[in-house]
Amino acid sequence: MLSRPHKKSMPKLLSRQYGSVLIESLVAVVIFSMGVLSLVGLQGAMQKNSSDNRYRAEAQLIAQTHLANMMAFGGDAATYVAQVDRARIRTQLPNGTLTFSAITNSMITVTVGWQVPGGRQHQVNASSYLFDVTSE
Repeated sequence: MLSRPHKKSMPKLLSRQYGSVLIESLVAVVIFSMGVLSLVGLQGAMQKNSSDNRYRAEAQLIAQTHLANMMAFGGDAATYVAQVDRARIRTQLPNGTLTFSAITNSMITVTVGWQVPGGRQHQVNASSYLFDVTSE
């Protein structure tokens, strides 16, 4: 035969479970909060990487543009380098720097550097051979 618990023992069983729903809901809130905080941290890291990639692409474009302009000047790259406004790069990149260096008589390297506040120094190099193409 099945036995039923006595009426006096029922309140004792229920009293042991008082607050268990509150504890379960607090644990759920803590787990949810940790998930939200990790997503916020991930979003911050993604934003930093996105800005780093944007600056890198901008620096590469600047370097390639200067190389193309030197090629357009023909064999007179020194005149082009003398006319370049090096202060303008600070408006294009944070703490931007621009240097030109000749490796050989016909090869030149353009180095573009930048540094975001509180970050480390970055630089991009682009090299090309310059030939004096004259029509005869």
